[in-house]
Amino acid sequence: MSLHESASRLYFDAMRLVKLAVASINSTVGAVRSNVDRALAIARDMAAEDVTLAVFPEQVISGYATEDLVQWRGFVASQRVELERFASETADLATAFALGLTVGHGGDLYNAAALVHRGELLLFTAKEKLPTYNIFYEARTFSAGVPHLALDAGGVPLADAVVAFDFGTVALEICEDIWSPDGPMRRRCYSGAEIVLNLSASPFRAGVVSTRREMIATRAADNQCTIAYANLVGGNDGLVFDGGGFINQNGRPVLEAARFREGWAAAVVDLDRTQRCRREASTWRTDAERFRAHEEVVPTLSATGATANRTGLRYPLPLGYSAPKGVGGAVDTGDYPSFFLPPRGETTLSPRDALLDDFFEALALGVADYFRKTGAFDKLGIALSGGRDSCLCMLVAYRAIQVLHPDLEGDALRARVREMLHTFFMPSRYSSDGTRKASERLADDVGATFAIVPIEEAFESERAVTAAMLRDEPLTPITEQNIQARLRGARMWNWANTSRALFLQTGNMSEKSVGYTTVGGDLEGCFSVIANLPKTVVVAMLERLHRRYGFEGIAAVLATMAGPELASAQSGEAELMPFSVLDACLYLYAGEKLSEDEVAEALPALFPDLPREALAAWTRKFATLFTRSIFKWVQAPLAIHVGSLDLDRERALQLPVVQRTEWR
Repeated sequence: MSLHESASRLYFDAMRLVKLAVASINSTVGAVRSNVDRALAIARDMAAEDVTLAVFPEQVISGYATEDLVQWRGFVASQRVELERFASETADLATAFALGLTVGHGGDLYNAAALVHRGELLLFTAKEKLPTYNIFYEARTFSAGVPHLALDAGGVPLADAVVAFDFGTVALEICEDIWSPDGPMRRRCYSGAEIVLNLSASPFRAGVVSTRREMIATRAADNQCTIAYANLVGGNDGLVFDGGGFINQNGRPVLEAARFREGWAAAVVDLDRTQRCRREASTWRTDAERFRAHEEVVPTLSATGATANRTGLRYPLPLGYSAPKGVGGAVDTGDYPSFFLPPRGETTLSPRDALLDDFFEALALGVADYFRKTGAFDKLGIALSGGRDSCLCMLVAYRAIQVLHPDLEGDALRARVREMLHTFFMPSRYSSDGTRKASERLADDVGATFAIVPIEEAFESERAVTAAMLRDEPLTPITEQNIQARLRGARMWNWANTSRALFLQTGNMSEKSVGYTTVGGDLEGCFSVIANLPKTVVVAMLERLHRRYGFEGIAAVLATMAGPELASAQSGEAELMPFSVLDACLYLYAGEKLSEDEVAEALPALFPDLPREALAAWTRKFATLFTRSIFKWVQAPLAIHVGSLDLDRERALQLPVVQRTEWR
C-alpha cells in the first residue's frame, strides 16, 4: 500500500459518520405499556437499519399532556417500570435511544428525558423551561431542572450532564428548552456536546412548522451543533400533535420528517463537520472561552458500550436529493446531486393551501384519535343543516375514517364510511329545499348514511308548552329559534346514547365568540370539531376541499345563503356583521388584545371600502357580544386546538365569566 493510500485510508476511517433518527409516536395518556410497545417496534426497526442514535418524543411513555395525573404515585412508578422494560428489551441492540417520561425524586416531579444504551439507563435530564401559557401549565405539577442539577434517581444520574459515546458527545433537552436562546443547549455545547437531542410534544397550530424549522436552524447555528428534534404525533383530548422531526447540522438542514403520521426517519451526518465549523467560527470560540473562564462546565459521563456499526454509512447527500439511478448504464448528469444548488423544483402548494390542508389533517387526526383512544364509540354522528359548518365537519369525519382505516380505499372505504358515519337532516318550516339537497348530495359524495327527521310537529308542541309556562308573556322570536335548535340537540343525544356514537358538535369559532349559538341546542355535542376555526377559514377550507375532491355537494353548500334557518330568510351576516369584519374583530380584540377603540381605529385600513361609522358600530357590537357570551362558550364541548387563539377557558383564553367592561 502506498503512502498516499495509507493516508487516504486513515482519513476515511477517521470520518465520524453518524446515523441519527427521529421518531413520531402516537401515544395515549396513561397507556404506558402500549406506548412502550409502539416505541419498541420502531426501535427494533431502527437498529436493523444501523441507526447510531435515536430520539423519541417528550413524555412518550406516559402520553402527553398528563396534567394532574402525575400526582398519582402509581402513574409515575409505572413509567419507570416501562422504561426499564424498554432498556431490557433493547439490551441486544447497538443503537442508543432517548425517550421521555416523568421522573420522581423526593418531593419533586420532573419532565425528563432518559438516555438508554445496551440495556443501561445512562442519564435522566430534566426539562428546565416549564411553560405556563396557553394550553400548557407544566409548572403547576413539575419542578424545573436547574443548571448543574446533580441528583440520584434510583441509581440513575438525574443531572445536568452530557454523555460521551464512541462516536461523539451527546446532550438531551426537552421541548421548550430549545425555544429559548439562553436554554441549557448553550452551556452543554460549550461543555463539549456535539449532538443535542430534543424530545418534543409540540402541538399543531397555524404557522408552527416554519417557526420550528427556523428556530431549530438558528439554535444549531448559534451553538454550532447538530440538533435532532423529534415530535409527538396524534390527538389527545383537544390537542393534536402533528409529529414530524428535524435534523439540522450547524444551521444546515439535513432532514425534515413527514408529519401527521407515526413512524421514523433517519439521516447520516458527518460530526467532523460540526467540529470543523466550531474551529472556523471565531465568535463561537470566543464565547466558549468566556463561558469556560467564568462559568462551570457541566460534567461528561461515559457510555462504555459500543454503538451501531458505522462502517457501511455513506457521506450524506444534500437535503432533497436521492442517489441518481441510471438507465441502461447511463445517468443523466442533470440528475446528479449538487452541493451548490437545491434539487430541481417541483410543483408546490401555495402557503394558503398548504395551511388549509394542514388544518384538515389536524382536525381529522383529532377526531380519529378521540374516537379510537376513548374506546367509547362505534359510530360518528352529525346533525346536518346544509350549512357550511356542519358540512365541513362531515368532511373531517370522512377523512378521520380514512385515518382510522388507512388500508381501505374504493368500495371498501365507502362501505366502512356508510357503516360508521351517520348524518341527520332535521327540517322545520324554515328549512330550505336548497340546504336539504346540499346535505343529501354531500352525504352521498362521501358515502355517509343520510336520514330526514322532521321536527315541525315537536316544534309546535314545544311552542305551546312554553307559551303555557309563560302565561301572559309573549313567546319571543329568539325563544322560537332556540326551541328548534334544542330539539335537534336532544334528538342527536338520544340517538348517540343508544348507538354508542360520537356526537360531533359543529359550531365555528366566530359565531361561538359572539354567542350566535344555543345552549342546549347547536352548542351540544360530545366533541367539537371546528370550534376554533373562524368562519372565513371554514369557507376557505370548503373551497379548498372542493378543488381537492370535486364533490358536487360542496359546491351546493357554498351556493346556499349562510344562516341558521331558524327564522324566515335568515342570514348570519345580516344579523351579526360581515364575517370578514367579525373575524377581524375577533383577531384584533381577543388575539392581539386591542381595546374596542383601538380595534375601531385599525379596521378602516383592512376595509377601506366600508364606512367608518359602520365599522365602529360593528366593533362595539362585537366587544359587547363577546363579553356577554363567555358564559355560553365555557359550556361548550371539548374542542380541537389548531391555533394560538382558542376559545377554551380551561386551556387557552382564560377569561372570567362574570365581568364588567367599564375599562373599555
